[in-house]
Amino acid sequence: MADPSKNDKETGADGPDLGAAGRQFLTALGHSARRSAGRGAAAARRAADPERWQGVRRGAAGAGQWLSGAWTAGSARVRDWRAARAHRRASEGPGGGRRWGLGRIAAVAGGVAVAVLLIGGVALISTLPDLDEVRPGAEDRLYFQSADGAPLVARGSVPSDYATAERIPDVLRNAVIAIEDRRFYDHGGLDLRAVLRAAAVNARAGEIVQGGSTLTQQLVKITYLDPERSFRRKFQEAALTWQLERRLDKDEILTRYLNSVYLGAGATGMPAAARVYFDTDIADLTLAQAAALAAMIRAPSAVNPFADMPALRSRAELVLSAMQAQGMIDAAARTAALADLAVMRPRRPDAAYGSWFSDWVVAEADRLSNALRGVVTLRTTLDPETQRRAEEAVAAELAAAGLEAEAALVALSPTGEVVAMVGGRDYAASQFNRATDAVRSPGSTFKTIVYLTGLSLGLAPSDRISDAPIEIDGYSPENFDGRNRGAVNLTEAFAQSLNAATVRLASEIGLEQIVESARALGIEAELSPTPALALGASGVPLLEMTEAYAAIATGVAPFEARAFSGLVAEDGAFYRFDWPPPDPDATAAALMEARGPMAQMLAAAVAQGTGRAAALPGGAWGKTGTSQDNRDALFIGWNGELITGVWVGRDDNAPMDGVTGGGVPARIWQRFMAAATDVPAAVADVPDATGTPAAAPAPTPAAAGPTCNIQVCERFYRSFRASDCTFQPYRGPRKLCTR
Repeated sequence: MADPSKNDKETGADGPDLGAAGRQFLTALGHSARRSAGRGAAAARRAADPERWQGVRRGAAGAGQWLSGAWTAGSARVRDWRAARAHRRASEGPGGGRRWGLGRIAAVAGGVAVAVLLIGGVALISTLPDLDEVRPGAEDRLYFQSADGAPLVARGSVPSDYATAERIPDVLRNAVIAIEDRRFYDHGGLDLRAVLRAAAVNARAGEIVQGGSTLTQQLVKITYLDPERSFRRKFQEAALTWQLERRLDKDEILTRYLNSVYLGAGATGMPAAARVYFDTDIADLTLAQAAALAAMIRAPSAVNPFADMPALRSRAELVLSAMQAQGMIDAAARTAALADLAVMRPRRPDAAYGSWFSDWVVAEADRLSNALRGVVTLRTTLDPETQRRAEEAVAAELAAAGLEAEAALVALSPTGEVVAMVGGRDYAASQFNRATDAVRSPGSTFKTIVYLTGLSLGLAPSDRISDAPIEIDGYSPENFDGRNRGAVNLTEAFAQSLNAATVRLASEIGLEQIVESARALGIEAELSPTPALALGASGVPLLEMTEAYAAIATGVAPFEARAFSGLVAEDGAFYRFDWPPPDPDATAAALMEARGPMAQMLAAAVAQGTGRAAALPGGAWGKTGTSQDNRDALFIGWNGELITGVWVGRDDNAPMDGVTGGGVPARIWQRFMAAATDVPAAVADVPDATGTPAAAPAPTPAAAGPTCNIQVCERFYRSFRASDCTFQPYRGPRKLCTR
C-alpha cells in the first residue's frame, strides 16, 4: 500500500489534513471492501438516539412474544380441532365437516401470516434511513490532475450549484411532470393509477415508454436507498415516500428532485446538465432544451445529446406532445420547439489532452477503490508537453507514410510514471486504447526476453549459435529475407533479428524457462510455450512489453507502470505516494544481473541492426518487432530519459504491405524521443557490462487486458500460426480464436 508523505507543507501534530474523502480513499488502497454507508449511518443513529431504538427493540420483542403466544394458542386450537373432526367423522360419515375444517385452518394460517408480517414490518421500519440525514448538494466526485497540477479529467457528478425553486423555469417543471408524473400534484406519493396506465401504454408500444414511479418515489430511490431489487427495498421505498410527502410540500419535493436526478455525462441535477449540454444557466432554458433534459431522465447514459441525438429528439417530441395534451403549451409553442430540436447541436466540451490516458486512469482509480465517497483529487503522472509531442510524432509519421493504420505509444519514466500515452490515431473516431487493451503479437521485440534468459544462464554476447534452417514439431521458421547465415554470435543474431537462430536458442534454453523470465519481468498475458513463442506468437499488450524493457533499463523487476503520483488534500496540500520496491524472486535477480550485456546487444540492434531508423545522437537502446505477414510492427527501447514502446497495426489484423518495426514504428519512436529530450525527466540507469541493478521505487500494479486463447487455438488448428489469432478490440473475456 502506498504511504502518502506530505511535501508541500509541514505535517502538524494531529497528522496530515487530508480531509475525510482523502483519508477514505487511502484506506481503500489497502482494503478492497468496506461496510456500506447506510449501515454505518444506521449504527450512528442508534448510538445517537438510544431511547428511540430501545423503543423499537422493545416493540419488536413484544411482537415476538405476541407471536409466540399466538402460535401456542393456535397449536392448541389445531389439536382440539383434530379431535373434534375425528368425532364428527365417526358420527356424520365420510365428507362431513370438511368445509368448516378448511376454514378453521385458513383462519389459523391467516393469523400466523399477519403476525409474521407485523414483526417483519417492525424490523424493516427499524432499518429505514433518517430523512434528516441527507442534504441536497453533496455528491461523490473524483478529480484528476496532470503531473503539473493542471485539471485533466473528472469522474462523478459535474459541479453544480443547488437551484432554488425560484430559479427553475416553468417550462422545465412542466416538461418533467408531463413525461414522468402527470398526477404529481394530485397523488399522495404513491399512484396506483399511474402504474396501471404505464403498464397499458408500454404493452401497446411494445417497449417501455412510461414508468409507474412517482417523482417522490424517484427522489427516495436516488437520495436515500441503495439500488437493489428486493421486497425489503420496496417496503422502504413506500414507507419513505409516505413520510416525505407528509414532511415536504410538493414544490420542495420537485425542487429537490430536479437538483438530484442524474442526466448522463457526469451531470447530476438539472443545473449541471444545462451547463454540460447547452452551456447555459438553468433559468435560461428554452422549451426545446427543457423537453430534451426531461427526455434524458428515463435512460440518461443512452439517450443524451452526446450518445444518440436522434433518439433524444424522438423522446423530446413525446415530452412536447404530453405537455400539449395536458394544456401546458399550445400547438404553436410545440411547433416552434420541434423546429428548435431539429437544429439542436449541443456543445461538447473539448477533450482533454491525453484522452486515452484519462480513460485509463479512471479505470485504474476504480480498480483501486470502487467505494469512493466524497471529493478526492488525484495527481496523475501525465506530462502535458510530453503527451503533446507523442501525439504529434504519431500523427506526423503516419501521414508521411500515407499509412491507413492505427498506432499506439506509451512512454515511461525510469521511476515508473506513465508520462505519455497514445491509444490510436484519432480519439474522437475510436476510444479503444491500443496501448493498454490491444493484445497483439509483439513480434521480434519478444526476442529480447529470449536472449536475456540465455545471458542469465551463463551465455555471453560473443558466444556463437547456428542460424541454419531448423524444424521443431513441424514448425520451421524462416528469416525475414529468406536467407540463413550459418554460425553467428548472439549479438549479430539479435541485432539482425535472425529467426532460425532465435528459435534454436529458445529450444536449447527451454520454453518454460522463457515463460518464467517473462513473468519475472512483469508480463501477465497468456504465453503459450511453443517454438513460435520466441518470435512473439503470443499476444502481449504494448504496455506490458514496455514494462519488460523498463525492467532491463532500470534494474527493477518486475517493473510496473503507475498512473498516480499522489493525492491533493482538501486544503490544497500535495501528498506523494511512496510505492514500496518489489521483492524480486531468484529468476528476476538472475535476469537483472544479465542486463548489462543485454543492453550492449540492444545498442547494437539500433547502431548496426534492424533499428537504425531509431538512432539518436545521445545513444539509443531498443529492438524492432514485426509479426507474421506484417500485421504488427513495433519498436521498444529507451534513450536514458524515457522508456517508450510504439506499435503500428490495423484493427482488423490485416497485413500492412512493406511495414516493419524498423520503418514507421522506429521513425515514430525516434521523432518522439528526440523531441522529448527537452522535457525534464530523470536520467535512466543505463546498465554497464556489470549489470548492477538500480534501486528505484516500484509503481502500482496494472490490470491485464483481454487476450486470445492461444492454447485452445493450438488444440483446434493443427498448423497453428500467430495470424490465426484475431484481434479483439473490446474489454470482454477471452474467446476462441478463429481463422
